[in-house]
Amino acid sequence: MKGHWLLVLSVILLTHAVHGCPDKCLCHTASKTADCKNRGFTEIPPRLPPEIQILQLQNNRIWRINPNSFTGTPLLKILDLSNNSLSSVAPGAFQKLRYLQVLNLTRNLIHYIENKTFSFLPHLKELDLSSNSIIRLPETFGNSTGNITLLSLKHNKLQKMDRVLLESLPNLKVVLFKDNPWQCNCNVFGLKLWLESFLYRGGISDGIICAAPGIRKGKDLLKVPYELFGACPLRTAHVHLASTHHHSWEHRSSPKHGPHGEHGESGRLSCEPKPKPRPVSLRHAIATVVITGVVCGIVCLMMLAAAVYGCAYAAITAKYHKEHLAPVRQHGTPEEKEPFDSSLA
Repeated sequence: MKGHWLLVLSVILLTHAVHGCPDKCLCHTASKTADCKNRGFTEIPPRLPPEIQILQLQNNRIWRINPNSFTGTPLLKILDLSNNSLSSVAPGAFQKLRYLQVLNLTRNLIHYIENKTFSFLPHLKELDLSSNSIIRLPETFGNSTGNITLLSLKHNKLQKMDRVLLESLPNLKVVLFKDNPWQCNCNVFGLKLWLESFLYRGGISDGIICAAPGIRKGKDLLKVPYELFGACPLRTAHVHLASTHHHSWEHRSSPKHGPHGEHGESGRLSCEPKPKPRPVSLRHAIATVVITGVVCGIVCLMMLAAAVYGCAYAAITAKYHKEHLAPVRQHGTPEEKEPFDSSLA
């Protein structure tokens, strides 16, 4: 009997060694979850069960992610690394997680995100980078990140953002910008145009509140008039409005405009007067159409009321003349009858 229990225990220990949890973690087979939060880890724990789909690593002291940290957990769908000590994330750190859908990196110490950091995550839908110290973002998060629907950048140190990154996320539905020191100058003019279009298409955002310059501090970027961006350099203002102005950069720098080459063309462009951008505001256009429609409706109602009043007045006047004046004309007044009667006498 004793030998039987030893055999069972050996089998359990062997199974745990092959497919078990790290010593400080709790694994739940039914939910395919590994609970490793609040365990004091400084790195991704090894020997995680390969079948897990949810990995909870929040509230540890993890400061780096090795290239092979997730090689043994290819089926992960939800990864929570919030409230750790990550200062950077190496490109391709998550490339083994092809089924990952939710990545939470909030409350870390990340200062910047490199190009293609989140490459090869075709199923990623939610990316939370809030409450870090991010000062800049790349032009792209990586290959196959076009399915991201939620992006949170709240509580960072972003002063500007290139609209190219946002345009690389065609399925984006929610983007959060709150509590960043946004510099509302020429560097965010493209972001203003993108956000206006994004909201018009039904997107959701908490808005961009300017931190500088002083005259715009505390103002919503969308409410800063376009005229204040009129002094922006040609490359900042004009290129973003290429769809509105048909003489775009590409058109003016094409080879068929002259054999001057790259230096001659750039010199000519730098000497050209900077045109004042006159972008079309979608919100202003819609407001104008609505106001015009309301005014026209009111005028039409007033004209209809005047016509009804005129018709009613004419009908009443005609009735009055018919009832009171016609008998008088027919029989005459007593004064008119009297001379006639006297003449007969």
